[in-house]
Amino acid sequence: MELEVKKAINGDKEALLKLIMSEKDNYYKLAYVYMKNEHDALDILQEMIVVLYKEIPKLKKLDSFYSWSKTILVNLCKKELSKRKKYEEVNLENMTAENAFNKSENKIYLKSLIENLNDNQKEVIRLRYYLDYTYEEISEIMEIPLGTVKSRINKGINKIRKIIGGDINDGFR
Repeated sequence: MELEVKKAINGDKEALLKLIMSEKDNYYKLAYVYMKNEHDALDILQEMIVVLYKEIPKLKKLDSFYSWSKTILVNLCKKELSKRKKYEEVNLENMTAENAFNKSENKIYLKSLIENLNDNQKEVIRLRYYLDYTYEEISEIMEIPLGTVKSRINKGINKIRKIIGGDINDGFR
């Protein structure tokens, strides 16, 4: 891998493409969690490739290519979502009990519970429980201390517990 990273740093587009393709599924899953649909996730991935090509000469640690590139992807997703937030007003309170409980009632219910969390808590919980990233991986991707990751997850889960008025050990490790 380090050889491919060196080649990519020196301008070898094929080497960069090999590195990206070897993790394409993980990049897609990460983008999808943020963007919530296939089209937007693929658009962000294209944008990430352009940024990686431009920025790879700045990469200092060869063995941190994947965490570095995932951080770039997350930042691109956040930037895009921030732009959208300025133009859209999402009103989750209009969600009625009838449409909240259908075929995938638990998933929808959990999603609506997560929406009650602050953005930092939402982000770490999605990375941990939707994508199964370790605390350490989340810390690297978000560029925050490990203790902060654990604290945000703990506070988020406790807030969900408080909202539903009970214990939700099922589903959360």
